[in-house]
Amino acid sequence: MHRRSFHKTLLSGALGSLLPAAGKLSLHIGHTGLTWIPLGAPQSPRPPIEPMVDPQYVEAAIRDIAQLGFYGIELFGNQLEAMEAHGGVGVVLEKHKLPLISAYCGTNLSDPAQRKDSIAKTLTWARLVKKYNGKVIVVGPNSVRRDTYDFKSHKDDIVATLNELGKAVTDMGLTPVLHQHTGTCVETRDETYAVLEAADTRVMKFGPDIGQLQKGGSDPVQVVKDFLPLVQHMHLKDYVGGTQYLGYCPLGQGKVDIPAILAMMDGHKTAGLVMVELDSPPPQPVPAIETAKIAKAHMQKLGIAFRS
Repeated sequence: MHRRSFHKTLLSGALGSLLPAAGKLSLHIGHTGLTWIPLGAPQSPRPPIEPMVDPQYVEAAIRDIAQLGFYGIELFGNQLEAMEAHGGVGVVLEKHKLPLISAYCGTNLSDPAQRKDSIAKTLTWARLVKKYNGKVIVVGPNSVRRDTYDFKSHKDDIVATLNELGKAVTDMGLTPVLHQHTGTCVETRDETYAVLEAADTRVMKFGPDIGQLQKGGSDPVQVVKDFLPLVQHMHLKDYVGGTQYLGYCPLGQGKVDIPAILAMMDGHKTAGLVMVELDSPPPQPVPAIETAKIAKAHMQKLGIAFRS
């Protein structure tokens, strides 16, 4: 690295740490609905409904996120689909005056035999996102056995699926973003870079999960910096490595350099939002709304305003 570049990098890092404390940030922050889903928890006495698609949890997430002044919500594609049998999610969104921004859509990227059906399912969810005025399709890679997974043998199929899906979603007027994730076919720093550098980024953008990057051994600040022009959506998550929340933690209590991430995102125009997220498997020592309150308070200290 040239000396000038070296000092420029140092200065950039210093500004990234100082900027949030210097004044207000113009970022609008949303929250995903994941924390409100008691995954792995015992069923309640209600009729047996899979918690992921139980309307009570969808409605609770929308209510609490709106009450706290976040600017939008991300739900899962299958939640949107399930809510159609209950009048559609739009009724609840309108009641609480909360915009739907995005949907997380699990898509099989690595198996060419499942490509057609998996893309079709994701497009079904994308049509619902469009119906309810959302903007972003978060493409979640399929799970794999990481101990035996060979990324190189699947890379071409992953890229091919992303390109085909990306074009179809873009043609719908929505923005598709790749969301790297631990335990899936796109987890590590090298896998993320390899896929983004090979994919057609005219039709497939990047929606990084900051906590997942930290947990997977990457430097999330560097990854966001390297791909900032492609970042059109984000999951803002903290990671501490403990026993709760799969090692994640309420925002500001972990290892992720949240101020540096927000400094880079401030003023960066995106199709979606920076979305606070915290995984929900037990043990959950406090209710979802309390972790969202912790996140909100931390962001307010960094100069971020919320809706009144």
